[in-house]
Amino acid sequence: MQTLTAGTPAPNFALLDQDGNTVSLGDFKGKKVLFYFYPKAMTPGCTVQAQGLRDIHQELVDKNVVVLGVSIDPVKRLGKFIERDNLNFTLLSDEDHAVAEQFGVWGEKKFTLRKKE
Repeated sequence: MQTLTAGTPAPNFALLDQDGNTVSLGDFKGKKVLFYFYPKAMTPGCTVQAQGLRDIHQELVDKNVVVLGVSIDPVKRLGKFIERDNLNFTLLSDEDHAVAEQFGVWGEKKFTLRKKE
């Protein structure tokens, strides 16, 4: 897995949003795009992250920044997440994680549990 580095152009993509509409990078020509990946909608950490972006939304808009959140959740779940948490930005469904792989953020996760004495 190779991650993007600063200055590297983002890969183009076409994903469905929470309403089932196709969204691609080209839709945001002339804007800055804050493209973030999160593991699963409506989980505690992802909720806090999304709410934080929701809460600074106007500051981002003032700086010509569009927020796009991406997860492997199905479209239907994304709509529920937006409604439940009153999110004010677009969520995208990457169910087959193809776009996450292009961005270098999909891979095996390793967790280590250590017993401390």
